[in-house]
Amino acid sequence: MLSNRELFLMNTAQTSSSPRLVEVVKAEGVYLYGPNGEEYMDLVSGFNVSNIGHRHPQVLEAIKTQLDQYLHVTVYGEFVQAPQVLFATELLAELPSNFQSVYLTNSGAEAVEGSMKIAKKYTGRRQIIAAKKAYHGSTQGALSLIGNDEYRQAYAPLLPEIDFITFNDPRDLANITDKTAAVILEAIQGEAGVRVPDIAYMQAVRKRCDETGTLLIFDEIQTGFGRSGKLFAFEHFGIVPDILMLAKGIGGGMPLGAFVAAKEVMDVIKDNPMLGHITTFGGHPVSCAAARASLAVIKSEKLVEQVAYKANLFREKLSHPAIREIRGLGLMMCLQLDSFEQVYSVSKYCAEQGVMIDWYLHCETALRIAPPLTITEAEIEKACNIIIKGLEKYAKSM
Repeated sequence: MLSNRELFLMNTAQTSSSPRLVEVVKAEGVYLYGPNGEEYMDLVSGFNVSNIGHRHPQVLEAIKTQLDQYLHVTVYGEFVQAPQVLFATELLAELPSNFQSVYLTNSGAEAVEGSMKIAKKYTGRRQIIAAKKAYHGSTQGALSLIGNDEYRQAYAPLLPEIDFITFNDPRDLANITDKTAAVILEAIQGEAGVRVPDIAYMQAVRKRCDETGTLLIFDEIQTGFGRSGKLFAFEHFGIVPDILMLAKGIGGGMPLGAFVAAKEVMDVIKDNPMLGHITTFGGHPVSCAAARASLAVIKSEKLVEQVAYKANLFREKLSHPAIREIRGLGLMMCLQLDSFEQVYSVSKYCAEQGVMIDWYLHCETALRIAPPLTITEAEIEKACNIIIKGLEKYAKSM
């Protein structure tokens, strides 16, 4: 009989020629478990999904309760479904008052697609500006916003009238004009290697968008729900975007995304044409039940309030000459090394020692550190000790 690993390589689509091939049979808290008793501390959180850890009991209970009521019943936006309605209401209660309407999707890429559509239709403009080295997803529209030609060229032609500015460089803001429908920025650039913008820059972007009648769209798909030390990262900059895109940590481990805007902006999809944006499984009731529980856990366990302390602990423990820089905000950080060879060797060593770390799409010379917000002091110390040993073994000698 073929093993699961052999079947994986034979029957499932591969996204790289060298997949990690770690087989998972169970996940709990900050740990992943393999079929032979292997234990891995997850410092990646499923790429910023498992903010409250894997299989949180309150999330599991909410899922089980919803399973006894109903699963999918119709396309999103037609029937009144309590999990969707209640989650949207609770989410809006955590946001500034200019956010009045939530559109629930399956994923972050879907949230990006919907946001682009409403921005164009509301403003009547066509140009969208994104940032160099940005990552917003892999669908054709979202891929059009990726600020890295290496990932775009193979799928050309993509959407027209997409232009790019340099992230955190105010000199490029003159490119935003009265022909620009929207500027789409990550609140913190993730796949570029965790690049945190200056407060003054973000405020200048907001000002320029206001001057030109351009909508400001923030991608908080990685940063939302406490990862940065605020519930939403835009809170660090003293500004509010016009459209907010969410996913990953929103669903407590279940697939869910959302874009949020003022009602007058969102309402453009209702008419001319009717059903201007539809999704069959977006806002799945089980995912929404899980999202409600996850948001409740973040608040009741005061996880956001603990982020800065835990992040500082990582920074204190990860002191090593091979680390050129630790960048980040809250529990979204990276360790800048000198080469991909170092990153690959250290991450491989850490996995062998039971700590799962990774690198970045547009920054292969940095290690990704993004654990569940529930990680304990003891777990941080254990993980850091293993990372330091990996650096001693592989980064020092290269």
